[in-house]
Amino acid sequence: MEGGESSVGDFVPAMKSENLSSGELARGAAAAKSEQLLALPPPLAATTAEKEEDVDKEMMCPICMQIMKDVFLTACGHSFCYMCIVTHLQNKRACPCCSVYLTVKQLYPNFLLNKLLMKTSALQISRRATPLEQLSQAIQQGSEVSVKELESLLSLLMDKKRKMEQEEAESSLRIMLEFLQFLRKRKVEELNEVENDLQFIKEDTSAVEEHRMELYRARCRYAAKMRMLLNDSSVVTIRPSLIDKQGTGIISCSSISQRQGYAASDTSQNRKADARAPENVHMTDSDSQNSDQSGLVTARKRRICAQFDDIQGYYLQKRRHCTKQSHRQEERVANVINREGYCAELEDFQSVLSTITQYSRLRVVAELRHADLFHSANIVSSIEFDRDDEFFATAGVSRRIKVFDFSSVVNEPADAQCPVVEMSSRSKLSCLSWNKHTKNHIASSDYEGIVTVWDVTSRQSVMEYEEHENRAWSVDFSHIDPSMLVSGSDDCKVKVWCMNQEASVISIDLKANICSVKYNPQSSFHIAVGSADNHIHYYDLRNIKQPLHIFSGHHKTVSYVKFLSNNELASASTDGTLRLWDVKENIPLRTFGGHTNEKNFVGLAVNSEYIACGSETNEVFVYQKAISKPVASHIFDSDQNDPDEDMGSHFISSVCWKRESPTILTANSQGIVQVLVLTA
Repeated sequence: MEGGESSVGDFVPAMKSENLSSGELARGAAAAKSEQLLALPPPLAATTAEKEEDVDKEMMCPICMQIMKDVFLTACGHSFCYMCIVTHLQNKRACPCCSVYLTVKQLYPNFLLNKLLMKTSALQISRRATPLEQLSQAIQQGSEVSVKELESLLSLLMDKKRKMEQEEAESSLRIMLEFLQFLRKRKVEELNEVENDLQFIKEDTSAVEEHRMELYRARCRYAAKMRMLLNDSSVVTIRPSLIDKQGTGIISCSSISQRQGYAASDTSQNRKADARAPENVHMTDSDSQNSDQSGLVTARKRRICAQFDDIQGYYLQKRRHCTKQSHRQEERVANVINREGYCAELEDFQSVLSTITQYSRLRVVAELRHADLFHSANIVSSIEFDRDDEFFATAGVSRRIKVFDFSSVVNEPADAQCPVVEMSSRSKLSCLSWNKHTKNHIASSDYEGIVTVWDVTSRQSVMEYEEHENRAWSVDFSHIDPSMLVSGSDDCKVKVWCMNQEASVISIDLKANICSVKYNPQSSFHIAVGSADNHIHYYDLRNIKQPLHIFSGHHKTVSYVKFLSNNELASASTDGTLRLWDVKENIPLRTFGGHTNEKNFVGLAVNSEYIACGSETNEVFVYQKAISKPVASHIFDSDQNDPDEDMGSHFISSVCWKRESPTILTANSQGIVQVLVLTA
C-alpha cells in the first residue's frame, strides 16, 4: 500500500465526527441510553430502584436465597419455598428463622403471596421484554385495539421497515463500492508491476541478443583470421616449388596473382558473412552444434522448465531490486549498464541460471566403510576437510577421530582404505572443526561437554576445556584468529575459548539448548547460534548483553547454522526446511524444502553457490541457493551384508563440501562414507 495506508483502513472506513470529541460522544450516548431505559427523573428513579430491591429481598426464600416458588407459611409466620422447608424439616424440626419447633403438619399454603409473586414476575418479564415482545404479549392477552389504531401501527412499522431496508442497502452498496475501489487499486498496482516486468524482459532480451551478436561477430573474425593464417602457412610451405628449376629465383607471376585472388576472395567472403550475421545467426549456431552439445543444451532446457517458477521468481526479484535501488532513470542507465550492455542483476542471473542447469545428479566416485570392530554403533556425527582439502576427518559415537587421505580414498580400492591418523576420545563425539590456519590442529566436542583441541601430527590433545555442564553439540575455529574457537552445549551456554588460556574468555547464557555455533568467515567477533528455541541468535562478541539480531521463521529446533559468505547464513531445522538469511540486512531470503528431517542431526554443508543436507530417508539433497527446490539428490544403497536390517531407520548423519568444487563428502548412520560429485 502507498502513502502509509493499510488494507484495513481502505476496506473498512472509520466513522467521523466533526464537532464532538470522543469523550463527549460517549457521555451523550450514555445519557441517551439512560433516558430511553429509565425515562424517570433521577430522584424518583433511585427511589423506585430501592423499593424494587427491598421487595425482591422480601420475596426471597431464607433457605435457598432465590425468589420463592410454591410458597408455604409456617405456624410461626415465616414463608419458604415448599421443597426447601420440607427438606429442612427432614433434618431438623425447627424453623430456620426463629428456631421454634416445627413439623410438616404445621405448614400452610400462602395463596396471597403466591399470587403477588406471579404478578411481580410477569411485571419484571414485561419490563425486560422488547417493544415487539410487549406488543405481541398485549395482542395475545386480548387487549382491545381498534382498526384505526392497527392501521396507524402498521403504517409506522412499514415506514420503519423501509427505512431499515434503505439503510441496509446503502451500507451494502457503500461496502461494495469501497471493495471495488480497493480491488481496482490492487489490480492497477499489479498491472503496473506486470508492465514493469515486461519492460525488464524487453530490455534484457535486447541486451542478450546484442551480446550474442557480438560473440558471433567475434567468432567470425577469429575464423577468418585462422583461415588467413592457414593460407599464409601454405604459401610458405610450397614456395620452394615455385622457384625456377635453374635457380633463377624468379617466382611465377601467375601463381602469385592466383594466390592473391584467393586471399581477396576469402576476405570479401568474410566481410559478406559478417554483414549477413544478424539474419543467419540462428542457422549458423545450430549448424555449429554437434550431437553431444545439442543433447546437453536440451537437457539444460528441460531443467529450466522443471524449475521455471522458481527461476522466474528469482529473475523478477533481482530486476525489481535493481529498480528500487535506482530511483532515477538516468542513474539506472549510468550506474547499472556495464560495457557489455548488461545490468549487474542480469549478469548475476546469467551466472545463477548457468549454475542451476549445470548439474542434475550426484555420482558416487568412492565409498568408505567406517565400521569399527570394537563398537556396534557406527553413526558418523561429523565429517570435515582440512585447510587444504588434502585430508578429511570423521568422528562419531565410536569415540574415535579418523583422518583419511582424500586422494587415496578416491584413487585406491575400497578394501585398501585405512585412516592415516586415528585418535581416541573418552566420550562419544558430536562435532569436528579443523583450524583454518594451523593445518595439524583439529577441535572436537563430545557428549560429556568437553571441548578438545588435538594435534594430528602427535595424535595427542593440546587443550581440554571442561566448563560445559552437559553435552556439547558444536565447536568451530575462527577463520580470522587461529587461537580462538567457540562451542555450544545442552547447558544453554555458548563459550568462547582462547588456546592461550585454560578458561573460557566469554560465556553467553541463553534460555534453550545450543545445537550449533559458527563464526562469520570474515570476522573474529560475529557468531551465529542455532538454538532449541527455534531461533538463530547473531552476536557481536564485543557486546554480548543482547544479540545483534534474532532470526525467526523455523518452527522447531535449529540444528545447524553455516555461512555461505560474510552476509549469507544458512540454517537447518527439524521442521524439515532449510532457510537462507541476510545477516547484513537482517532479512530472510529463501526457504528450501524437499528433504525429511524431524528428529535427527542430518548434516548441513555449504559453499558459495550450493547448500547440501541429509535426510532421514537416507538421501542427500543439494540445493542451489537461488532455488527453493533441490537440483540433485542421491540415496544410499542398502547394506548387502545385512539384508534383514530395517532401512527405514537409517539416515544421513553428516555432509561436507570440498571447497569451491562439485565434490561432497557424505556419511550415514551405518558408518558408510561416500564421495559424491555433481554431474550433468
